[in-house]
Amino acid sequence: MRYFFRKRWILALLALQSSMFNIQCSKCFAQYNTDRLLMVGRSALYYEDYVLSIQYFNQAISAKPYLFEPWYYRGVAKYYLDDYAGAEKDCSEAIQRNPYVVGIYELRGLCRIQQKNFKDAVNDYNTALRYDPEGLNLWHNRVLCRIQLKDYDKALAEIDTMATRWSKNARVYAMQSEVYLQQKDTTKAIKSLDKSLDLDAYNGNAWAMRSMISLARQEWKEGEGYLDRAIHLLPKQAGLYINRAMARFNQNNLRGAMSDYDMALDFEPNNFLGHYNRGLLRAQVGDDNRAITDFDFVLKLEPDNLMALYNRALLLEKTGNPRAAIRDYSKVIAEYPNFWTGLHQRAQCYRSLGMKKEAELDEFRILKAQIDKRFGKQPRLSKKQMRKRSDEDIEKYNQLAVADEEDIAPEYQSDYRGRVQNHKVGMDYMPMYALSTERFQNEVKHDMAFDYQVEQLNRKIPAGRQLHVTCNQTSLSEAATQRYFSRIDSITQQINQLKKEADILPLLIQRAVAYSVIQNNEGAIDDLTTYIMSDSLSSVAYWQRAVCQSRLNGFNAAQGTDVRLQTARVLADLAEAIRLNPSCAYLYYNRGNVYVQRNDYQHAIDDYNRAIELEPHLAEAFYNRGLVRIAQKQQQEAVADLSKAGELGLYQAYSIIKQNRK
Repeated sequence: MRYFFRKRWILALLALQSSMFNIQCSKCFAQYNTDRLLMVGRSALYYEDYVLSIQYFNQAISAKPYLFEPWYYRGVAKYYLDDYAGAEKDCSEAIQRNPYVVGIYELRGLCRIQQKNFKDAVNDYNTALRYDPEGLNLWHNRVLCRIQLKDYDKALAEIDTMATRWSKNARVYAMQSEVYLQQKDTTKAIKSLDKSLDLDAYNGNAWAMRSMISLARQEWKEGEGYLDRAIHLLPKQAGLYINRAMARFNQNNLRGAMSDYDMALDFEPNNFLGHYNRGLLRAQVGDDNRAITDFDFVLKLEPDNLMALYNRALLLEKTGNPRAAIRDYSKVIAEYPNFWTGLHQRAQCYRSLGMKKEAELDEFRILKAQIDKRFGKQPRLSKKQMRKRSDEDIEKYNQLAVADEEDIAPEYQSDYRGRVQNHKVGMDYMPMYALSTERFQNEVKHDMAFDYQVEQLNRKIPAGRQLHVTCNQTSLSEAATQRYFSRIDSITQQINQLKKEADILPLLIQRAVAYSVIQNNEGAIDDLTTYIMSDSLSSVAYWQRAVCQSRLNGFNAAQGTDVRLQTARVLADLAEAIRLNPSCAYLYYNRGNVYVQRNDYQHAIDDYNRAIELEPHLAEAFYNRGLVRIAQKQQQEAVADLSKAGELGLYQAYSIIKQNRK
């Protein structure tokens, strides 16, 4: 698929629309505040801090939900975060508020393209072109959608119109060549590509397409020349180096091929074809140990890849590790019991280890089939023969692999600030909400988690030591840890000096919370149990005890302890807390987390649903419900939940969306 969306173009579009739709009533304070939010949000968008910009647009939407601009800008931010479903939804909201802005249809079309919904993308471009019939990008993207839909006749008709209006535009003829390639008419494709390159000799994609035609015709030298020019213009595209390595290999330029594989893997370290083919090439030139390293990496990516297993087995045998070779041979033979070459190699390994009986069994199977082949040496790489990556014919183990479908479209992978979806995160659930003496807030959202019963408790606690509801347990520095120890000692001394129960209870729960902050969950549970014995109507005490017991269970389970009984106690405490405080969303959220630990996903979803009903902006509930739905294979619902979580500030959700989509 072509590269549909250019960063510079959309930034220019944002600037244009800002000037067209600037809000007029600046004298009104509320309006000014919204303008300010939009301005700061757009600034964050410009500097590619997409997560931060979303938070500002959220505030603008809350203040004036009838404005189309914050919906649209938030859609742009989500697009850059690869949250295409969320961006599409925001664009639809913006269109409801102002259906005459071309850029919104264009962005929604791009979102639909990324979700492979080409038919609806065409509809968006049709609408946009009614308002802006001279929009070259709109024509361009609509044609690309036609190609994806295999509607080649309409695509060619629209390209003819574009060639009339924009006869000097090289992209038009490049698209025309792509249609001809899809129709297997390489003669016309070459003619269109030559026209495109005459107009723009600096189009790396066009040179790459031209090389593909030459490689398909096995015109290796000519293909290498085209790839040289493509690489000069697109020096960071791993696929171009892999293709040039193929061309060089077929011209017996092994050194040049090896260099290209090295370059490809520098730019894309996890490239399967790069490691696999380089492993074969290293084996060819006798660099056996490093070839094994490449096949190890391939098998890390695809543990059941039998081609890689067999090639590694040959190399392990050759480098004096017959036991490891037998392990790999056996896995291959289990899948291909009539693979006589593999049986012969395994028999040799058995004999080298003195395992005569096992060797004879393998040799008897070969003789019985009356196979008369020449064995003993690893066959050399087969020149001018290549297999598709999906081809699982084990007899082709020594052939270089090529991609099933060539994709020359550039995919610029920039780990710039704000591209948080490229940061690897684990599929860990958000933790429970708990009491803490530490506040937590993000850069934009300043409202804190609130519970009425916690506030009632805080009335009995001195300022500076009040309790807060948080879902983020921060790591303490050494100095902070010492402060907590000193605080616990101070509270203990006060408790020992007091006589009245009413005076002791507030101190007891303060000490319990301090214990939980420094991970002394057992001490916290003891204090909370004592508190509950005196005040059995405290929802807060049951809540915090459940959290501490859950944390303790997590540690104990990691040590191999059966914690089912203790988990039942956690559920009992949360049930009692909910009975005493049924309007607290955080309690339902916490209980949902406990059900997740028990793999009771339906009850977990029920509790997350209830938490969201009570607190519609509870990002952690959306996030965890999204992960539960991934576990239940509910892909569409999971993406919707994770998108909402990202919208509410949990930027990790965008990484999960991206990983899950892959």
